[in-house]
Formats: sequence, C-alpha cells, structure tokens
Amino acid sequence: MGADTDEELVRRIGAGDPAAVQAMVARKLPRILALAARMLGDAAEAEDVAQETFVRIWRHAAGWRQERARFDTWVHRVALNLCYDRLRRRREWTTDELPEVADEAPLPDAMPGDDERRVGRALQRIAPRQREAIVLVYYQDLSNIEAASAMQVSVDALESLLARGRRSLQAILVGDDGDD
Repeated sequence: MGADTDEELVRRIGAGDPAAVQAMVARKLPRILALAARMLGDAAEAEDVAQETFVRIWRHAAGWRQERARFDTWVHRVALNLCYDRLRRRREWTTDELPEVADEAPLPDAMPGDDERRVGRALQRIAPRQREAIVLVYYQDLSNIEAASAMQVSVDALESLLARGRRSLQAILVGDDGDD
C-alpha cells in the first residue's frame, strides 16, 4: 500500500484507526514542534501545543471536510491559535509571577550556533504576527499563498508582514552586535 495522503489519514482517524493516528503523528510532529518552538521560544510549551494539536485532529477528524481548507493549512492554523493563546496568557502574568531565571535551553529541533541563538532571541522580540509570517514561510517552508491562508490574511498582507518582520529582525540583530 502506498503512502496515505493527509486526507486519507484524517478519514481513517475519524473511523478510529489507531495506525492512522500513529502515522499522522510521525508525519506532522516535527513540523508542529518546530513551529510552536519558534513561536513560543519554549520547548516544553511547544510540546504541549503539539499534543493539543493532535488531540484536536483526533476530535475533529470525523467531521473534517477537504472542501473547507487543505488539511495542512488547518493544522498550522490550529497550532498557531494554540501558540497565540499561550502568548496572550504570558502577557496577563504580573511581574511577581514571572520566573526569576529564563530557560536558556536550545530549541528541540536544533543545537543552534551563536548566529542561530541570536536570530532565535530576535525572533521572540518582534511582533507576533510578523514572527508568525516569518516562521511559516522561512522555517515551515510554506508558500506565500499557503502561509497567507494559514494566517487568514491576503497574500499582500502576508508580504507586508514579512517585509516588516525582516526589517525588525535586522534592526534588532544590528543593534545586538555587541551583546554576545
């Protein structure tokens, strides 16, 4: 039997096939983890987002219809929404609730060198929508059309977010030259 398409796996998951769930996790987990880690800058939170994303796939598989959206676009949207929920909760913390020491552990998908660490830190400092656009296009390798669909914006709006995000990253990285 050839490789199942995402749609076929979703159909099988909706029918209760545990092998389809395992195949979907094997196929999507690395990308979802990488997306969440880059959006959140926290490996443990990224794992929580990935787990919740798969729970939602499992819960909604029986009712998912290909006509509404590409499955991969929907999965990215779910993971991004979960990331934004966590980012909103972070902003709601008071100063007293913030941890005293930041976790400096590398992201799960790479053991970054100095440049990668600098870019990762800079990515956490830009506007969330700009970060989302950059992560989807440059790290998740989505086309501009696919990224715009996942973000629920026009391609022109995506391109504007990418341009502003690149400028923001450049300003931060140029300004941080003496920090390392």
